[in-house]
Parts: sequence; structure tokens; C-alpha cells
Amino acid sequence: MTDFATHTVKTAPEASQAILQGVEKNYGFVPNLLGTMAEAPALLEAYTTMAGIFNKTALSETERQIILMTNNRLNGCTYCMAAHTTISKGAGVPQDVIDALRAGTPLADTKLEALRQFAIVVNQSRGWPSETDIAAFLSAGYTQQSVLEVVLGTAFKVLSNYTNHIASTEVDAAFAANTWSEDAVAAA
Repeated sequence: MTDFATHTVKTAPEASQAILQGVEKNYGFVPNLLGTMAEAPALLEAYTTMAGIFNKTALSETERQIILMTNNRLNGCTYCMAAHTTISKGAGVPQDVIDALRAGTPLADTKLEALRQFAIVVNQSRGWPSETDIAAFLSAGYTQQSVLEVVLGTAFKVLSNYTNHIASTEVDAAFAANTWSEDAVAAA
């Protein structure tokens, strides 16, 4: 198995150092995902830039986390499930929504469930939702802009989920209380 480095500000390639310094200033630490991405400065820049762009969508924090956590679960990303559970709790996403996203079960709110279902379809169809899928999403109260913002969130998660799969990124202590695995969900 290839061992990928988890960089600090000091050990990162020069082109990644300023980004990691900003992350450390904002979060108080450099998450292992970003320390791993630092090996490829363009990937680190793309990921942190996309994070800022995704936060500018018309979607609420809860809606954004639904897209992200749905993709994390479908892609089997244990690191991102733990991280986004922690982020969701800190951002005030309702606990019942977090629990359902972790378990892959329907959300009680029908509009939010339509979003979850559409995120599933976009992921599983590799971006080929049917006209029926799009119509159902739109009839739930979302817009064409929302359709495309689901694509953005899905693309954003590919960067982190695939990096974590390849590098076997260790879950940070800050996220460890929210560890997740498909096996634990299946056993529950």
C-alpha cells in the first residue's frame, strides 16, 4: 500500500503552505484531509476554493450538508462522514437529519427528502438523472439553479472522497467522536 504524507504547514510543498496557514488560522488545526491534499497544491487549492464557492449557493446549510453527506455515504467515505457529522452538528443541522443521512434513511421533511433523493440519483447515475427525476425535484420546490448546485456539491465531494480512499486518510481527533462506517450502519 502506498503511504501518502499528511503535511503540516512546515512540511507541505511551498505552493500549499499559504493555504494550510489560512486553514490553520480559521480552524485551529490542519485537518488530515487538507494535509494530505497539500501534496498536490492544485488539488488543495481546488478543494478549498470549491468549498468557498459551494457555500455561496442558494442552498441552506442543512441543504448543503444533505448533498455532501449523501455523497459521502454513497461513496463510502468514512473520513468525510465523521467530518461532516461534526460540521453539521456545529452548524445547527437538526439531529434527526444528521442521523438519517448517516443511516441512509428517508428524511421526515418531504422537500429535504426530495433533495436527498436527487443527490442520490445524480451520484448513482453519474450525472444522468432522468427527466422524471428532475421534474420530481423541481416539483418539490427546488429550481433549475438547485439542480446545478447539486452537481457542484457532488463534484466537490469527489475531490475529498476519492483522496481519502486513495490515501486512507486518518480521521482527525476533532472528528473521531463521529466515526462512521457502512458496516456499523448495516449492523444497526
